[in-house]
Amino acid sequence: MAWMSRLFCIGRRNLSIFSNPSPSNWIKVVSDAEKVVGYPTSFMSLRCLLSDELSNVAMHVRKLVGTKHPLLNTARGFVYDSRNNLQMRGLVVLLMSKAAGPSTSTSNPIHDTMISGIYPSQRNLAEITELIHTAFLVHRGIVNLKEWTNSDGPLKDMQFGNKMAVLSGDFLLANACTGLAQLNNTKVVELISSAIGDVVQGIYHENSSSAEEGSLTVVSWEDQTFLSHGALLAKSCKAAMELAKHSPEAQNLAFQYGKHLALGHKLNSDLQPFMNSGSEPAVFSLDSAPVVFHRQIIGPERWRHQLQQAQNMARQIDYTELWGLIKMERGISQALDLCSYHGNKALEAMKCFPLSEARSALENMACAITKF
Repeated sequence: MAWMSRLFCIGRRNLSIFSNPSPSNWIKVVSDAEKVVGYPTSFMSLRCLLSDELSNVAMHVRKLVGTKHPLLNTARGFVYDSRNNLQMRGLVVLLMSKAAGPSTSTSNPIHDTMISGIYPSQRNLAEITELIHTAFLVHRGIVNLKEWTNSDGPLKDMQFGNKMAVLSGDFLLANACTGLAQLNNTKVVELISSAIGDVVQGIYHENSSSAEEGSLTVVSWEDQTFLSHGALLAKSCKAAMELAKHSPEAQNLAFQYGKHLALGHKLNSDLQPFMNSGSEPAVFSLDSAPVVFHRQIIGPERWRHQLQQAQNMARQIDYTELWGLIKMERGISQALDLCSYHGNKALEAMKCFPLSEARSALENMACAITKF
């Protein structure tokens, strides 16, 4: 029952904020959701990867084995990544399509036949969404050669890896744009094209902001995170409703679900390094949500002092020291509250959809991002 799942989500917030993380719960929720839409969404990536063009690319990527070029890790995660679930976006689009049900439009009816409760055009949109997301993942794997060291691998191999990251990402993006045009829906093309622009803008802001200077506020963090992580999912969910000719109200609810799920998922990911109770921290970013909250609480002057305090003899940041300082303040609990807020807002967006397995799966995903 929907109200019980919402109550359960809210109740989980009372657990100790230093309880052990349980990524296996998210994996199970995604696995169960995949059964609702008919097949594992990892096959979306497989269909693309088995094309002749990308098979040739994969052969070239093998040259990077033995180096630390991030394109290797991205390639390994194409089919399945147990921590990040790279196919989450396409899965959500399929679930949203099925949860909304058949078109109710009489003025412009849909002539396609639904398969397992989803229109073929909506399945195509889910694959396009994954292609776009994967293209940007590949592009993010470009190495700053100014920071290259001998331990990373030969310089010529790192340069080659950068070329492959650019060309492979462009190839995936071109395929996505071709598929987008074949949907023959100008509103959907406009939505997804604007989402691509949002991601580019978000990544640009990520690269231009200085984490150590503390210029990122909680508000600007949310704006930036929506652009780089939430816009594609939110607008793809809305586009799925447009393809089925659902009402503007249904389109807006789908958009809100995608937006809040993506923001909650990113908060959950940012919080993971701070959730274990041991003394050894995991790797974390200075622009992650708990750190941004922490900086805002203590102020810029004290933040600069803590950074200096956490520097070792080589003037590099000792993240173990900084991790301990952050856990002493309220930044983590405030990030947890924001994660719960977005999870509950995603649940609220699903209230107006009819009860179904697909709706329950979407609600379970919204609940899962608030669990640690």
